[in-house]
Amino acid sequence: MIILGLTGSIGMGKSTTAKLFAEAGVPVYDADAAVHRLYEGEAAAAIEAAFPGTTVEGKVDRARLSSRVVHDPAAMKRLEGIVHPMLGASRQRFLDDAERSGAPVAVVDVPLLYETGGEKRVDAVVVVTTTPEIQRERILGRENMSNEKLDAILARQLPDREKRARADFIVDTSHGLDPVRARIRDILDQAVKMPQRRS
Repeated sequence: MIILGLTGSIGMGKSTTAKLFAEAGVPVYDADAAVHRLYEGEAAAAIEAAFPGTTVEGKVDRARLSSRVVHDPAAMKRLEGIVHPMLGASRQRFLDDAERSGAPVAVVDVPLLYETGGEKRVDAVVVVTTTPEIQRERILGRENMSNEKLDAILARQLPDREKRARADFIVDTSHGLDPVRARIRDILDQAVKMPQRRS
């Protein structure tokens, strides 16, 4: 089975691209959704212990947690130390299930793939991109988003041009869904012929 790592900066259209991979019949592991599940269960007690007052009724309050870690690199590192091992275990369970199901290709959707060294755990990387103008427009249209918050998020992410330079495949979401669907078909055709590269 070939594992594709799907990544892209905030607002590039990665979630939509992940849905279109799933629509094409590919098992997709959504790291963000896995984090949500951890915040509502397994990770909540450890996060509360590390960051008192960030949980409500046994679940992590994302807004409270975000305000504690977003501008504090050391706190962010501490949070990642709690969450990443749990995420790794859930990702491995997903991949084992996908392999058992006979899927030729699986996708792991990881926003900070390059930033966390995740490219070593996949066979090829798909980077989702769009123009900086479309990116800002999409993000600033979200509720609770400000220019300042956006800049803090972007500061933690590898620049788009660097991601594109390191990518095996690039998906441009600037022109609607049909070109993205066509590009996914093209990527899947190529992926099944690739050798495994993950370490």
